[in-house]
Amino acid sequence: MSTTPTIVSHEVDIRSHDADGTPRQMGFFTDTSICIGCKACEVACKEWNLVPEDGLVFSGDSYDNTGAIGCNSWRHVAFIEQTKPVRMADPQGGGDLRWLMASDVCKHCSNAACLDVCPTGALTRTEFGTVVVQSDVCNGCGYCVPACPFGVLDRREEDGRVWKCTLCYDRLREDMEPACAQACPTKSIQYGRIDDLLRIAAERVETLQARGETQARLYGADRDDGVGGMNAFFLLLDDPEVYGLPPDPVVTTRDLRRSYGVAALAALGMFATVAGAAVRGRRR
Repeated sequence: MSTTPTIVSHEVDIRSHDADGTPRQMGFFTDTSICIGCKACEVACKEWNLVPEDGLVFSGDSYDNTGAIGCNSWRHVAFIEQTKPVRMADPQGGGDLRWLMASDVCKHCSNAACLDVCPTGALTRTEFGTVVVQSDVCNGCGYCVPACPFGVLDRREEDGRVWKCTLCYDRLREDMEPACAQACPTKSIQYGRIDDLLRIAAERVETLQARGETQARLYGADRDDGVGGMNAFFLLLDDPEVYGLPPDPVVTTRDLRRSYGVAALAALGMFATVAGAAVRGRRR
């Protein structure tokens, strides 16, 4: 198994504003096929955003020391060890080992349930199409935590507030590349305009499939999926479940308006019944 990383280079315009100052829709394309698990993205994210340290104790089950995205791990590099079935003609026995490595992050969904349930407006969509938490507005209610279909939202024990990836909003405002993308040595994490990234991602899938990676597919790139597409989408080499991702994510508040409508109709019907009973009672 080759350990030499493949560095993919694309000319991507990382400016977050047009020439006239109009903000662009920006995001991440994470190509897991060239992730080498170096965790430079995790370190860069922590350093720039002053995220508290964590993942200092290894589980003993994996080289993955952070385990999952959380309030103190806005980027999480997963290590997935796969052993392919034994080949009958293989005299040595055993199977083929491969590592699947993927840097996971908040998806910045186009239809974000966390925005729908936040009662204080702490969660907001920026001019770049991304979703951020305003820590000075968050009251720690936690409604957004179960609302996220990806388990990204997490409360910090020290202050009870929710923290997550901001796609380096402060850097975007200055036309700077997010810290994780800038630090990635193989450009597994690519940052730019969503339209540009979608084009690059589609071309990359075609290239990999032509090389025999028949399971290569995009995750979160479909603008008509259950969350309206993601501003942070991925190229995977296996099923989403292998990476700990839901296969068909759906915005958890999709039936919210219909539920409100049904409740309103029920309340109206109850009011009409009570009013009718009162009128009949007076007539008697």
